[in-house]
Amino acid sequence: MTSFLNVDTSLTGRRWVGPSLEADRLAEAMAQATHLPLPLARVLVARGVTPEAAAGFLEPTLRDLLPDPHRLKDMEKAAARFLRALRSREKIAIFADYDVDGGSSAALLICFLRAFGVTPTLYIPDRIDEGYGPNVPAMQALGREHGLIVCVDCGTLSHAPVAAAAPADVVILDHHLGGETLPPAVACVNPNRQDEPGDLGHLCAASVVFLMLVEANRQLRAEGVKGPDLMAMLDLVALATVADVAPLLGVNRALVRQGLKVMARRERPGLVALSDVARLDKAPTAYHLGFLLGPRVNAGGRIGAADLGARLLSTDSAAEAAALAERLDRLNSERREIENRVRDAALTQAEARGLDGPLVWAAGEGWHPGVVGIVAARLKEATNRPAVVIGLEGGLGKGSARSVAGVDLGAAVQRVAAEGLLLKGGGHRMAAGLTLPRAVEPRWKAAECSPGRARHGGPADLRLDGLLMPGAATPALIEDLDRAGPYGQAAPSPRFAFPAMAILNARRIGESHLRLSFGDGLGAKLDAIAFGAFDGPLGPALSAGGAGRFHLAGKLELDSWGGRSKVQLRLDDAARA
Repeated sequence: MTSFLNVDTSLTGRRWVGPSLEADRLAEAMAQATHLPLPLARVLVARGVTPEAAAGFLEPTLRDLLPDPHRLKDMEKAAARFLRALRSREKIAIFADYDVDGGSSAALLICFLRAFGVTPTLYIPDRIDEGYGPNVPAMQALGREHGLIVCVDCGTLSHAPVAAAAPADVVILDHHLGGETLPPAVACVNPNRQDEPGDLGHLCAASVVFLMLVEANRQLRAEGVKGPDLMAMLDLVALATVADVAPLLGVNRALVRQGLKVMARRERPGLVALSDVARLDKAPTAYHLGFLLGPRVNAGGRIGAADLGARLLSTDSAAEAAALAERLDRLNSERREIENRVRDAALTQAEARGLDGPLVWAAGEGWHPGVVGIVAARLKEATNRPAVVIGLEGGLGKGSARSVAGVDLGAAVQRVAAEGLLLKGGGHRMAAGLTLPRAVEPRWKAAECSPGRARHGGPADLRLDGLLMPGAATPALIEDLDRAGPYGQAAPSPRFAFPAMAILNARRIGESHLRLSFGDGLGAKLDAIAFGAFDGPLGPALSAGGAGRFHLAGKLELDSWGGRSKVQLRLDDAARA
């Protein structure tokens, strides 16, 4: 394949890949048939959208895309048991994972039950002392005091803990990969059960919980009872979907799109307070959920009290929300400091070991279990390989794994666990967790970790949606492109190349960022910013001056400052023209 603009090796060492000739022809045909701007038509073609489906894609509706809850096994039983506990005023416990998906799932149930005057018990295990998922002591204690325990974002592999909950009933609402057998629960609703077809396997746990509440409302309506407004809860589903890195395709895209509209109304005290401490002063986007709000919700489960995130998301008190948000913001700052130390050590260790295997890994004494997942993601991004990072403490190693496209890491971890190398392990396609004896060195086989992956390692190709000139980068174009969003996992933001640009001025800002302006020589110019540019080759090369021209590649965004907005390029890469 010919590289785009003949860039085989950019300043960051990447090959640029643009639309094929066939994709170009399809985009031009779509633009003519639909009267959409050509850049938007290119994005739609890249998503596999036909001209006939373009209007529906640009205005997705949950009415058209939300699956029937009955498509998931055990759904009717789960909702019926949940409502029976509600009607009879049984004590209900919610056992949730400590991440954003778990906290959002718990908050959905808490808000639903609160509408009927019921306050459930919230139990979220401590990451360090208890680890992921239900454990026997906790489930025994909850089972003695409650009639129903609802496990959210966990439980599918927890056979002994679920059994230990007797005499309480257990309902599981999860999305992690299931095993050959299921725990002895009243219902286990999970699109990634072995006996499910997997067509809904992209749902996060909060979406599974939302579908259960849709079914619960349906059963209530059949009895003549009006249930809560579930559409007002989609802000929680959107947050969980983005933070859990679920693909923003199909119903996920519609859920996030609608959830962002709900969040923009600023009606949930917890998300209002969190947005304020994060200094989010504009309508939220998927980027803000993934990089501003999600990490703060996660901070409690990573290095603080595990239940802080769920409490923030479910509270109806503005004062409590403000206090919790401030605490989570402080914890997030502490988390970043810990993460930076572990990341530097892990990358040094992985580089010393060699980055030419099918997987990169690092393990260190006392590495905080709350940051190993984030560091694994950083290793994965730096090497374009699946990555595992393990914190060692006493006789155990507790780690997290993050994957790349084409590698089902959750299934690989489960296979290694079945071989006896791990004490436990599981997850989903892109992320997994594992616990192993300290004496066992991770032994990963290429066949297990990279099935069908022809090329990985080193910088990934930079994929571009086409060419633009500075004069075409207008607020109207950004508004058009936003119609194809939201953008995120499996639906990357459009990235364009600006060919043979002259650098008009460039200056360093902060410790490592670069702000510049560039032009085409015909009068049109555009501002750009490159975050972390001086941590690599972009900053020195583009700020050196001279008469040389550069191909520039990045994503367009609106830069708001002082009440005014203008278009700028968030620069990802550059190459000498």
